[in-house]
Amino acid sequence: MYWEWEIEDNYIKRIPFAADVAEDGANGTEITMAFTERYFEKYDIFKIDESRQQCIVVSRPIRKADNYWEVQVRLIDNTYDTTLDLDACKRGMTCRFQSNAHPELSEEGYIKEQSSVSKHRNYMTMFRNDASYSEQYKLFEESFIKIAQGKGQGDMTETIYKMDPVEKKLLNNFMLSRGQGLLFNKCNINPKTGRPTIVDPDTGRPIPIGDGLVPQIERFASKYAYSKMTLELFNTIIRTLNEKADKSTGNKYHFIMNDKAWTDLQQVLGDYLARFHTDGAYMWSKAANGYVSVGATYDTYIIAGNQISFSTDRALTREFGNDKGYMLCIDLTADASKNQPAVAQFSLKGKEFISNSIAGVGGLNGGQSGPVASPVAGSKLIIHGYAGICVFNPYRSFICQEL
Repeated sequence: MYWEWEIEDNYIKRIPFAADVAEDGANGTEITMAFTERYFEKYDIFKIDESRQQCIVVSRPIRKADNYWEVQVRLIDNTYDTTLDLDACKRGMTCRFQSNAHPELSEEGYIKEQSSVSKHRNYMTMFRNDASYSEQYKLFEESFIKIAQGKGQGDMTETIYKMDPVEKKLLNNFMLSRGQGLLFNKCNINPKTGRPTIVDPDTGRPIPIGDGLVPQIERFASKYAYSKMTLELFNTIIRTLNEKADKSTGNKYHFIMNDKAWTDLQQVLGDYLARFHTDGAYMWSKAANGYVSVGATYDTYIIAGNQISFSTDRALTREFGNDKGYMLCIDLTADASKNQPAVAQFSLKGKEFISNSIAGVGGLNGGQSGPVASPVAGSKLIIHGYAGICVFNPYRSFICQEL
């Protein structure tokens, strides 16, 4: 009921400080720094993210606790006038490995992983929908539907509600449940015990729920809150995603957005084209009858060798509302070595879609003779199936939400 996969992400690992740094390294003195793990070794050069100052480690790490390692460092400068920016070395702030430098006849050296590997796991969810109907309803279903559609009753008859066949209604409900579940469901499996936190109160049977696409992305994605949609926003997103991509060009990013963001996007890209005073046929066309169609629908934006495509999904509108824009960006570039897709659905073999029926008196169509499985004058249709979704590299994703 679960599957695991490993992610190798080529972003540079950032190591947080385990405690505030108290010494400023004035006049070339040594500075004691503490980190949450043993990562920097003697002769390593690292850069402090906030201040961009560079330091070299001059001692082997000393373990004070499992998550507390001390090293002695020196600021790198060509004079002794520079001091450490202590405001950039607070607990929780980060630094990253840059290089190393060794003396002649050096006796030791170390390696650093050029990427980060993490193991992920997700679980199957069983989706099920049932539809029951009486024998009499099935006999007259066609007539009920015609009446609901206003057919055969004259032009003055008003259609009050929509009525679909039971089979269609059941299928639509199943597809909606599975689709929204694979998008939004939150996992309920305890990572320590591997068991669901929710059980059926009547039977004690566990109810496993796997993570949907949005929760997987929200856990690891870069996030950005914007006040107004602009092309600069998309350029920023591309730069951020390119840092985690295998290469700087040739990437394909896809934005899924709610209706508000989709409308804003059309305005932004339309204004972008208008700046160049374009008047080609893609902007307007004149039909044979003399009428002029103005405008276009924009679904792709290309810049710096990377492509962004856009689509709208009503499920995001229902989930996040339509008064503020919401966009979910996924790197859809397939894995170059394994040709593995960025997102995939998993299921048990032959169990992704199972359709069953229980025929009662009158059979499935309400007018059949023969053996039945129930003495009730009615029947039941059942659709169920197992499914789970996998975002193979949720680090290469981005979420934007309007303020």
